[in-house]
Amino acid sequence: MKLHNQHGEKLDYIQDLSSSREDVLVVLGHGVTGNKDRPLQRGVYEGLVAKGWPVLSLSFAGNGDSEGNFEDATIPKEVDDLHAVLDQVKGVKRIAYVGHSMGGAVGALAAARDERISVLVSLAGMVRAKKFFDTEFGDVVPGQGCMWDEEDCPLSEAYAQSMADLDNTLTAAKDVRAPWLLIHGDADDVVLPQDSEDLYLTLRGKKKHLVIEGADHCFEGYYPQVVDEIDAWLEQHLG
Repeated sequence: MKLHNQHGEKLDYIQDLSSSREDVLVVLGHGVTGNKDRPLQRGVYEGLVAKGWPVLSLSFAGNGDSEGNFEDATIPKEVDDLHAVLDQVKGVKRIAYVGHSMGGAVGALAAARDERISVLVSLAGMVRAKKFFDTEFGDVVPGQGCMWDEEDCPLSEAYAQSMADLDNTLTAAKDVRAPWLLIHGDADDVVLPQDSEDLYLTLRGKKKHLVIEGADHCFEGYYPQVVDEIDAWLEQHLG
């Protein structure tokens, strides 16, 4: 199966559908500068497959081996990427989306207007987008500098403007009724734990907020615990 977004750009992904759960699909999305092959996303993918879940792990357009330009990879465009993927997945009645960092913001906005997303999981999910941008890239000139000095990740005007326009995901999150698991590390200095705390207080549906002591933004060294928590949440709401 080939996946494309609304612009016709081919999206790179891996999937394992060998599970007997034929009406369920878990979709994984990454954060800014990430892709499906980053260690956390790969670890969650392999862990959930081992737990018996059918999983599709995605690289948003402009990232990894997906087509498109990195400069165009904004939260709104990635929300559209996710909707396009769900349009192309056939025969799946219940979908869970697991998003890391900026991918968490993508999940919030997508689920607010797409009832096909039955369950949400945010891993160090970004909530205050403008604050994140100002803190991490406020001293970088869009169109000239790069994100975290990575030459392959130029900071674009489109990205800067989109983060300012969005500001935060709290308003959209109020419309989400899908059961939502929030996992954050208390040592995260990229997306601060306060983001998940504020989001948890905003949510109106079924929710759980877990803080992992010692975990950083990418949960290095804590993959088994993260996978176990996601598995338990999926079992509770999709099992």
